[in-house]
Amino acid sequence: MEQVAKTADLPHRIHEVFLPWAISQSTRVALTDADTTIRYGELSGIVDSAVDRLRQAGVRAGDRVLLVAENSVALAVCILAISRLDAWSATVNARLSDREIDNFLSHSGARLALYFGATSPQARQHGLERGAQAQVWPGIGALLVGPVNAQTAAEPVETDPARQVAAMVYTSGTTGAPKAVMLTHANLIFVGNNNRMMRCLVPEDVIYGVLPLSHVYGLSALLIAALMSGSALQLVPRFHAKDLARSLAEDGITVLHGAPAMYAKLLELGANGTVLKAPRLRVAQSGGAPLTSSVKEGFEKVFGIVLQNGYGMTEASPSICQTRLDAPRSDCSVGLAIPGIEVNLHGADDDAAGVGEIRVRGPNVMKGYYRAPDLTAEAVTQDGWLKTGDLARIEPDGAIFIVGRSKELIIRSGFNVYPIEVEQVINTYANVVQSAVVGREVPGNEEVVAFIEASDGATIDLDDLHGYLKNRLSPYKIPSEIIVLDHMPAAATGKILKKELQQRAAARATVGRTNP
Repeated sequence: MEQVAKTADLPHRIHEVFLPWAISQSTRVALTDADTTIRYGELSGIVDSAVDRLRQAGVRAGDRVLLVAENSVALAVCILAISRLDAWSATVNARLSDREIDNFLSHSGARLALYFGATSPQARQHGLERGAQAQVWPGIGALLVGPVNAQTAAEPVETDPARQVAAMVYTSGTTGAPKAVMLTHANLIFVGNNNRMMRCLVPEDVIYGVLPLSHVYGLSALLIAALMSGSALQLVPRFHAKDLARSLAEDGITVLHGAPAMYAKLLELGANGTVLKAPRLRVAQSGGAPLTSSVKEGFEKVFGIVLQNGYGMTEASPSICQTRLDAPRSDCSVGLAIPGIEVNLHGADDDAAGVGEIRVRGPNVMKGYYRAPDLTAEAVTQDGWLKTGDLARIEPDGAIFIVGRSKELIIRSGFNVYPIEVEQVINTYANVVQSAVVGREVPGNEEVVAFIEASDGATIDLDDLHGYLKNRLSPYKIPSEIIVLDHMPAAATGKILKKELQQRAAARATVGRTNP
């Protein structure tokens, strides 16, 4: 029987999760990247130094601190230090556009922004454009510190870890406006601990950390889980198949997490002649997008271990379902609900195939959306059930299979893309009357396809439009193909028939523009 740690037995704050290892495993590596390595015995002192610097910069309990970064040891330390202050971290990917960074600064009411330019040229540029000053912090090196926002108010501080927010994770809403998921210390620690137990993590493990800490998967299932386990987390700012192949062969990686597209790229590298070796790999986990049988079978043939699968969403911190190590599956089920939560399929009793919307209740469910009580009420019922909007069926053995999404969300390389946000930017381009963005499945991934309707007599320069979008959208949101139509298919009400466009997109050869 699977065991669940009692809440009383778990740390109350995320910065406390590594403390049991600070003495017993003091010489073991806790965090490492290309430039910096911190051992468990050193980590507490380095976090304390970052706390002092944050206090000097004006950060108070209840403040929000925006971290503009790609994965690095410095980023991980600052997330822990912000927790020590009872402030809230909000990490955003440095590859986001200027427009998005400004939106997040405004929406969060951030007291301070840190820009981690040592490992990310984009972060450095964002910082310089916003008046940030270069500093060198003990143990983590150079970063840029933005000006203090003296006008912002601190949020109340809660003693209860289930009520005190540890981090805000930004996810574009269906309106295209910023939407910040408030995750508590208890949320993140519950999921980190579940991952520790379900993947049997131990101090001897070396975990490959390329999934962004700006996304909750990287934050809870990698950073928190690794530090709770006394394991080493190897932080990597960007995914490159060759770098992953080298690390698997040479760095003693034992645990690997990634989106299906990452595994597909790794297999593609092997098919092109690179010898793939992973002598110590014992757990490989897929998540963030639907796993296909070809990717699963290909990985297992090459590496000789099962490619595990899972399902979750940001609002669930993110874990909802996972396959089990002791019950390997040959299909692409996302497994059973993780221990300690409840899952049901809303509406399944009324569906002939038993398909319903996944709803989840438990310690993983978010506190809510920041400054958006109406959106929170729409997403979480009064009795605590989170409405995922995803459709699934449950097999007699309890295995859950995701069959589709009731929302229009596109998951591109593990990143969420909401069509309306892309459409809003396309519609600002000269001579575009209207646009519609849909997803198209490709092996191991999903890509963004845009249909546009131009003004009568106007010609759209697709090269210029692509450059326009590149300057205003994150790379993963840029359409792989842009198709110009004389007229959009529409109902009598004028509503665009997106299902018809999805069918057209699927029928076309996978050609056109690809993301940089």
